[in-house]
Amino acid sequence: MSENLYCDTRGCCQQAVPFTQAVINGLAEGGGLYVPEHIPTLTLDEICELAHMPYAKRALFIYQVFGVDLPDEQIDLLMQKSYGNNFDTEAICPITSLDAQTHVLELWHGPTSAFKDMALQCLPHFFSASAAKLREEGKLEHEFLILVATSGDTGKAALEGFCDVDGISIGVMYPHGGVSDIQYKQMATQKGENVCVWSVEGNFDDCQTGAKNVFGDTEYAQVLSERFNTSLSSANSINWGRLMPQIVYYISAYSQLVAEGKLEAGALLDICVPTGNFGNILAAYYAKRMGVPIGMLFCASNENRVLTDFINTGTYDISDREFVLTPSPSMDILVSSNLERQLFELTGRNTTSIAQWMNDLKQNKSFRIDPETFACVREHFSADSVDNDTCLKTIKDVFDEHNYLVDPHTAVALHVAQSLRGENPVLIASTAHWAKFGNNVYRALHDIEPSQPLPEDVASLSGCQLNELIAQETGMCNIPAGLAELDELPIRFTEIISNNVSSIEEAVSTFLDDQQD
Repeated sequence: MSENLYCDTRGCCQQAVPFTQAVINGLAEGGGLYVPEHIPTLTLDEICELAHMPYAKRALFIYQVFGVDLPDEQIDLLMQKSYGNNFDTEAICPITSLDAQTHVLELWHGPTSAFKDMALQCLPHFFSASAAKLREEGKLEHEFLILVATSGDTGKAALEGFCDVDGISIGVMYPHGGVSDIQYKQMATQKGENVCVWSVEGNFDDCQTGAKNVFGDTEYAQVLSERFNTSLSSANSINWGRLMPQIVYYISAYSQLVAEGKLEAGALLDICVPTGNFGNILAAYYAKRMGVPIGMLFCASNENRVLTDFINTGTYDISDREFVLTPSPSMDILVSSNLERQLFELTGRNTTSIAQWMNDLKQNKSFRIDPETFACVREHFSADSVDNDTCLKTIKDVFDEHNYLVDPHTAVALHVAQSLRGENPVLIASTAHWAKFGNNVYRALHDIEPSQPLPEDVASLSGCQLNELIAQETGMCNIPAGLAELDELPIRFTEIISNNVSSIEEAVSTFLDDQQD
């Protein structure tokens, strides 16, 4: 397979770059996102044959057809490291079928119990390999700081993936008070000498905007280079190296359903994804583009329904939109970064339109796409949203009917899939283990409204203790070890910083100073 190069969505890059350079850069020059110049296509036989390979080999095959500029033997080794004993099942992402037409893709069997592990157990290996390749070619001399904004799950998964990786430091920002107790402790207790975590005043969008502004500060980039011999890069899904492993699991899931006799080869499969930043559902779109027989893509939103409104109207508007805290905090996002890649593809790769729309969003907090592009959106996507009460009710209904316990994000997807589904079977992307959000799972099981406090004796429990109580009450005792042990680990990171650029840059510099001591 010939090497595939990567261009950017806004047409600012003078020259396309190979996969390794795109991964190292993270964000493209001019603020755009990297996309492959060519989307490979697969035959139905090639897709179905994947089910007869271990998951790591499936990932190897997909990376090969994308023309990744690393030797096949090295990619094979990196995939074996990415998808091995670090997951609690050989299947890596098994599928549970609730009925003949509803299949749940469990993406949370990795070390941090969230779907982000599917990419962030992979990306650090490829980041290191890419950096080593560029150093050998004399194109790279500096080290890296991975700067991550998280709504809860990406942060821990990135910290775990990059922990103690040579030549790389990682700093994570999360919204103060905007994550669950379990998510907070997962990050605040993170081990490793090259890691740092900051709680940021504001919401996730404030964290994400702050990170993007730091990336865009050329003067600070020079400071990092001269003072620390360090350059910034990203592990958020703006990095193509984060997105590509997600394409793998949708292709893999289709082949698995066929192999298990749950789907006829060639039959259409609809996919429903709970999404805030649009990366996970974009990966399903790319799988469809590659030849997987996918029908409609259902975009499931919580009360922060900016994506649902966009898909239904063609207007993306956050100018007067309230940011709502919901039981599904990883989706509490108003600025959906990966929508830029999706629109790039649906406009026929029109960089002028993308640059204009993204500028409109930055300047006016809204943009409207043209009728032709809107028709393309409606061809591939349907969307609906779920309010907080319905989210919790769905958790209880699914448990009562199927004896299957889901987290609030998966519940959003299950309800939207039910409201939008047609004749095709539906694959639900299940993005987190229920025990990451025990407080709202408990509310759901006990018919407590989202806005109501937990009973005093329950509210006094830690996240781990609450999970143990839920497990006793439901018989769902499969709490992952990484979640069960959190109360026993020391809290390492407690610093709260402002969301402005100068505060973030000061925190980063202090962290790097400490690294040099």
